[in-house]
Amino acid sequence: MGAADSCWMALPVPALRFDDAGRFAALNDAAQAWLNLSERSAVGLAPDDPRLAGRLRVDPALGQMLAVALTGDDVASRPALRWEIGDRTGGFSTRLAALHMGPLPGGGVSAVIVPAPAGPGPRRAARSAVGMADMLAHEIKNPLAGIRGAAQLLAEGLGPEDRELADLIVAESRRIVALLDQVERFGDSSAPRLAAINIHDVLDRARRSFELTGTGARITTDYDPSLPAAFVDPDLIVQAVLNLLRNAAEALARDGRTAGDPRGPGSIRLRTLYDGTLRRIDDDTPLPLVVEVEDDGPGVPEAIADQVFEPFVSGRENGTGLGLALVSKIAADHGAGLRLDSRPGRTVVRLSLPLAGKE
Repeated sequence: MGAADSCWMALPVPALRFDDAGRFAALNDAAQAWLNLSERSAVGLAPDDPRLAGRLRVDPALGQMLAVALTGDDVASRPALRWEIGDRTGGFSTRLAALHMGPLPGGGVSAVIVPAPAGPGPRRAARSAVGMADMLAHEIKNPLAGIRGAAQLLAEGLGPEDRELADLIVAESRRIVALLDQVERFGDSSAPRLAAINIHDVLDRARRSFELTGTGARITTDYDPSLPAAFVDPDLIVQAVLNLLRNAAEALARDGRTAGDPRGPGSIRLRTLYDGTLRRIDDDTPLPLVVEVEDDGPGVPEAIADQVFEPFVSGRENGTGLGLALVSKIAADHGAGLRLDSRPGRTVVRLSLPLAGKE
């Protein structure tokens, strides 16, 4: 390998080469990591080859761009392509990136992938929630305390029928305060208290706490005992996983999967695995420790699938829409990855975390 090739392989951005038939000829190290595709498995295949269908999908397809670059002298560019990258779980992660192609002097095409900046996803939800917390929690909780106290005093001198109405005011005031307590957590701008922890100890804490709620949902665990330590705030991760377990149980309940259902109460799987291909988009920090919460419920309603991590978006009729939004804030505060894959009969939320000692 010559000096030029060595420099090309070491480029910090994903770079590709195609031969004069539009087939992969080379992928530099950054491209192999970003596409989760080894050079050995791709060379000699066109991007739309059926043998790559389970590992890489690009929309719009690259065939037309390659044809332009191969037959012309100009650079062919697209500002935004949708890249679906296969992972070890059999699913796909979606990324947006520009692509710039140009003909090579000796034949073939060179290409550079320019990943889009980190999208709105969990971080946008986190920013929205922080502003919302400051506005609501302090302005509403204090007058509610006065309303509740007044209703309790009135109830002491009322007859049974009127006392029932006063008790309703008290109960509803308490319910709103509990809701605002959840909202107020978003306003906590303090940094996570990061430490090297065994992720399975944290998951077991969340599981035991959830099981005390008596929902009837069955939890199974599938842990990888070889995982190294994670670098996280254990209390915040417990809260995030507990919210994911509750969300899964609520989905099963919406589907009628209760203890008395002939199909059984439904199941939730708590799984851990190591995936060295996962990295933080903005600074390429590895996020290889994966926690999955999976349920066999009805799936996320299609109408809200793209907004489930936003505050006040819920699939339940009386849901607050704060559980997953808080998970997204915790993930953003850790610089962690968060992904949802859902279809009827299988919903998986994946939280990817950094190794101990890695910020």
